Amino acid sequence: MCDFVSACQAEKQEREKEGLTVPSAVVALSGKMADRLMLASVFVSFVGVILFYVSYLIKNGRPHKSASITTKSTSITTECRSGDETDVIIVGAGVAGAALALTLAKDGRRVHVIERDLTEPDRIVGELLQPGGYLKLMELGLEDCVENIDAQRVFGYALFKDGKNTRLSYPLEKFHADVAGRSFHNGRFIQRMREKASSLPTIRLEQGTVVSLLEEEGTIKGALYKTKSGKEMKAYAPLTIVCDGCFSNLRRSLCNPQVDVPSCFVGLVLENCQLPYENHGHVVLADPSPILFYRISSTEIRCLVDVPGQKVPSISNGDLSKYLKNVVAPQIPEELKDGFIAAVEKGNIRTMPNRSMPAAPQPTPGALLMGDAFNMRHPLTGGGMTVALSDIVVLRDLLRPLRDLHDSYTLCKYLESFYTLRKPVASTINTLAGALYKVFCASPDKARQEMREACFDYLSLGGVFSNGPVALLSGLNPRPMSLVIHFFAVAVYGVGRLLLPFPSLKRMWIGARLISGASGIIFPIIKAEGVRQMFFPATVAAYYRAPPPQ
Repeated sequence: MCDFVSACQAEKQEREKEGLTVPSAVVALSGKMADRLMLASVFVSFVGVILFYVSYLIKNGRPHKSASITTKSTSITTECRSGDETDVIIVGAGVAGAALALTLAKDGRRVHVIERDLTEPDRIVGELLQPGGYLKLMELGLEDCVENIDAQRVFGYALFKDGKNTRLSYPLEKFHADVAGRSFHNGRFIQRMREKASSLPTIRLEQGTVVSLLEEEGTIKGALYKTKSGKEMKAYAPLTIVCDGCFSNLRRSLCNPQVDVPSCFVGLVLENCQLPYENHGHVVLADPSPILFYRISSTEIRCLVDVPGQKVPSISNGDLSKYLKNVVAPQIPEELKDGFIAAVEKGNIRTMPNRSMPAAPQPTPGALLMGDAFNMRHPLTGGGMTVALSDIVVLRDLLRPLRDLHDSYTLCKYLESFYTLRKPVASTINTLAGALYKVFCASPDKARQEMREACFDYLSLGGVFSNGPVALLSGLNPRPMSLVIHFFAVAVYGVGRLLLPFPSLKRMWIGARLISGASGIIFPIIKAEGVRQMFFPATVAAYYRAPPPQ
């Protein structure tokens, strides 16, 4: 720039020596040009330095502005940027969460599991796995998780009513010899799966309490959780699956829950006594509601006493002990009565509300509900784990073709098929559980009494009359239409018992009310499950959803 100005001045002096004059305007113009060029040069240099500095910081992943924000918030929240190294976050490591983590890890997914308490659970439900559930466990390659926990094989059920009893065997003739039900301590089964999960390098199993899901513009990006030490953390992944159980505090953000509590279970453990039919579950059709017995180890028998309503007699003032001794004990088979009374007197009595909740999903990009957080049914038939494992098989098969899970909206649209594909199995088990519980409960209504008696007698006929319902209950043949046929066959059988040998107007009226009552039991449950998805899933567009291009 200076050279340019000097050249102008030199040219002026040369022209003056030769007698030539340079117009002052030209000199003034050259001076202005010099000033502008100097300013432009300074400005360009300043911008260049800034761009170079910013590009350097971006390349090193620490923009100056956000760096100061991160440093300021570190004392409150630490971000675990797991989006690049984690494919799926699973909230909860119960039966559903642990089995899902193992399944996804086997398919090469990197999984971060966050569980509130990693110590062995102590629950009174989730202790009976039906043969259909065991088949799903085999399909997932997790059948070894029932080994070395003193699990007991289960081959069927025994029903007791008013001094009569009948044995119902699972129709296992067409299956491998290892296929049967399994009963065990719920906590031992879960710990076995957790141990297996923690041994895999692609699973990160961490103890922490998830406070909320991280949402950004309607998409779930991960989870906010507190570690065991109380430190608040954020974890990110393209897909977050919530499996935090029946007491889930996250389900409301992903579905519209309609939770019903029809009854409570009172749990006891009977020690060193024998069941009337070993390797069978036992159902006593007592008054006012059923009582269950089944082995959970070689020396222990689980007893679950169903108490209708949302409250049980007080434990602290002894009302519950009196109820169990005076009302329940007289209705128990003689072989179990002494062990039952001894367990009551020992005092280790546990209670748990029985929840029922139809699946009512709200498809949300980046998130999915599974297990009891998503769908519950009365535990009378022990179908919960079968439904959860069946759901995992469906989800595994849907995710297998996908390498990249980051397109949340496309993935959400694709996974809508999950809700349709799971329905035939899940809705059959759910409907059967709800309907059987209502049929098995005592009632002052004469028509309901006849329905209960007809159900017991129908199952006692054996052959196709017992094999069909037991195949439904066990998850070996979960077909919705078969369920409806057998349910109304019981009702028709009940009407036949009333009308033979000689019908009367009173008996005909009771028979009509029996059919009406049966319809009133099953149809509301089917409606809540979804008639179209349950019986005609192939008519739902999502049934044919193809994997998105990768």
